[in-house]
Amino acid sequence: MSGAPERILVVDDEEAIREIVSSMLNAGGKYICSQAASGAEALALLESGEEFALMLSDLMMAGMDGIALLERTKERIPEMPVIMVTAVHDISVALAAIRNGAYDYLLKPFNPIELGARVRALLRRDHGDPSPVVIIGNLTVDRNHATAAVAGRQLKLRRREWAVLDRLTAKAGEVVSKERLLAEIFSFDDEVAPNALEVHVARLRKKLEPDGPVIKTLRGLGYMLNAS
Repeated sequence: MSGAPERILVVDDEEAIREIVSSMLNAGGKYICSQAASGAEALALLESGEEFALMLSDLMMAGMDGIALLERTKERIPEMPVIMVTAVHDISVALAAIRNGAYDYLLKPFNPIELGARVRALLRRDHGDPSPVVIIGNLTVDRNHATAAVAGRQLKLRRREWAVLDRLTAKAGEVVSKERLLAEIFSFDDEVAPNALEVHVARLRKKLEPDGPVIKTLRGLGYMLNAS
């Protein structure tokens, strides 16, 4: 890959926010930002022939909002990576963005380190890295935030329950062996009771009920998260 800076389109109807975000991204010399003050202006830039590696768009904008811009963008440039930015701390908002084609979302306020990490992670996606947000039926798992929700209901997960869910989600529809899960959720020095994994899986099953995907037990093989 060339060492030339990658171009990013920053879309927000507040000039101060555009300037702050652009300054954050321009600082390291890896990116060059163009700015758009509206959805219509962003579309005009996208159709001008200028190539962008990524678009970072506010959600709540006057006129064409972020979701509408996202839909129009995906119609024209389906492969365009998009990060949605929002001050609305509501999983349903993130879900709407992801289902309309966004690859990630960022909650305001954020710091330069977090912004840079999200941008780098998304640009690496083209080299085989998966999207940080996975949707399986009514289940939404956000690896960047270590959160999960079922039908908009946030799950309160203990650390090891999250570890089990994260591993099963990454391999949805495939069998994950008991040994692999044990290695993922317990360290070498942990004293592990014989039924410890079963306890965590049972608790996780209850939290996914009644609207979430089912965790199946395949005796002698391991566990599988139903991908349907």
